[in-house]
Amino acid sequence: MKKKLVVLTGAGISAESGIKTFRDADGLWEGHNVMDVATPEGWRKNQELVLDFYNQRRKQLHEVKPNLGHKTLADLENDFDVHIITQNVDNLHEKAGSTKVLHLHGELLKVRSTRDENYILDWKTDLKKGDVDPNGFQLRPHIVWFGEDVPALEEALNTVQNADYIAVIGTSMQVYPAAGLIHYGKPNVPIYYIDPNPATITDLANPLEVIPMNATEGVPFLREKLLRK
Repeated sequence: MKKKLVVLTGAGISAESGIKTFRDADGLWEGHNVMDVATPEGWRKNQELVLDFYNQRRKQLHEVKPNLGHKTLADLENDFDVHIITQNVDNLHEKAGSTKVLHLHGELLKVRSTRDENYILDWKTDLKKGDVDPNGFQLRPHIVWFGEDVPALEEALNTVQNADYIAVIGTSMQVYPAAGLIHYGKPNVPIYYIDPNPATITDLANPLEVIPMNATEGVPFLREKLLRK
């Protein structure tokens, strides 16, 4: 029976494929204040701005490819039961071949009804005002904005609690509730933290090994380490 490897990924792994992150630019995301494009208030204030912003991100996503970090995680499924919990809204893990991916913060290639959050559609083109659900309610990006609940959190907690190994890749571990997940591992389950500029993680009961590399270097390094165990 394969050991269960749970991987928490953040913006750093996608940045190496060319997807910009807002945390590297003082709260600006592709030139926009995140409060204008990633909050319910921003949506109520200017729907057209928000729709255009995510339309541009969707176009960008069609142009980028998974990097060696993504691909190595997919390859690890040959030897481990790999579950990826990502804060990223792109589909690069799936493109690389990973089969068990949980998106905490939603997915760029999906939209949902503004009235019924369970009405979700795959969506690869532009989303415009006037694109509505069967009951006439406007569709919105299927993104968990700041201040909104994280529906996938309970599933993520259950996944982490059953891990034999935990890896954290390309995330500052400063954004809650995602940052709290590493505290739910079973006692003595090792945690591997891959980041070129790792944050200081305190109050952690589990053994922690910091790998100060970017994802394209650090994930292959971790793969060899786990295969030797």
